[in-house]
Amino acid sequence: MLLVIAFLVSCGVVVVAFLAFHSVSGLTQAVPDEDRTWLDPLPKPLRVLWPVVNFVDHHFGALFSDRHVARIEAQLRISSMLFLMSARQFLALSLLTSVLATLAALLVMLALHAFSVWVLAGVAVLAFFYPRVWLKGLRKRRVSQILRHLPIYLDFLTLAVEAGLNVNGAIQKAVEKGPDGPLRREFEHVLRDLKSGLSRNEALRRFDDRQRIKEVSNLVGAIVQAERMGSGLAKTLRFQSEQRRSERFQRAEKQAMEAPVKLVFPLLIFIFPVTFIVLGFPIAMKFMQAGML
Repeated sequence: MLLVIAFLVSCGVVVVAFLAFHSVSGLTQAVPDEDRTWLDPLPKPLRVLWPVVNFVDHHFGALFSDRHVARIEAQLRISSMLFLMSARQFLALSLLTSVLATLAALLVMLALHAFSVWVLAGVAVLAFFYPRVWLKGLRKRRVSQILRHLPIYLDFLTLAVEAGLNVNGAIQKAVEKGPDGPLRREFEHVLRDLKSGLSRNEALRRFDDRQRIKEVSNLVGAIVQAERMGSGLAKTLRFQSEQRRSERFQRAEKQAMEAPVKLVFPLLIFIFPVTFIVLGFPIAMKFMQAGML
């Protein structure tokens, strides 16, 4: 009798596993192939997870609200990540990261024989919002690189305009001579917009909309106003270059003034205790030899 029950249970498990595999394989085949010809290459950690990300995006992407998707798309655009993934793929990646982190935390808890629902919930929430924190950090580094290279490109633009080139030719020369980085790629994007038929003002406005940086907005506004009013563009660019360089020196001075404050915590936690141990150890040994400790 027990053998019959075991055989029936085994058959049931096999049937359930077969049906689950068949349904999952059918859902996987329903996901269309992604054409990444004109997209940025995926980093190595994402290449393994990307089929699962596309699976979640295809079957559950409709559950994301349009308002939420639009907000994520704006963040991806200003971080220059829109050529790597879409907003729905980013949300699918957040869900997948949350699930994987929760499963990993559950396995660790089972191994340690300590289960807590609150810890699992906290891990799930933190893992879901971690891609957004990473995106904000990427945006911060990108803005820092753009602000560091902006005075250099302004110098090239000023020299090219003073030599007799128009704005299009000046941007082309700045791209050829300027340092590599996100600002160079953005100026290349401006040149592609100009070659595609957009007007100069529209291309610059789109450049400003992609960055949303105050210094870039000031530069675009100054160029547009100078062309509209008929004033000297070279003089405007030189003023912008001097102002941006002055702001860069001010940021450097601010970081130098903040350095002592940031060093207080490492000094108190790591350096001072070790110093006291090194200074106090010989004294403590002498007290012990004298029998006073």
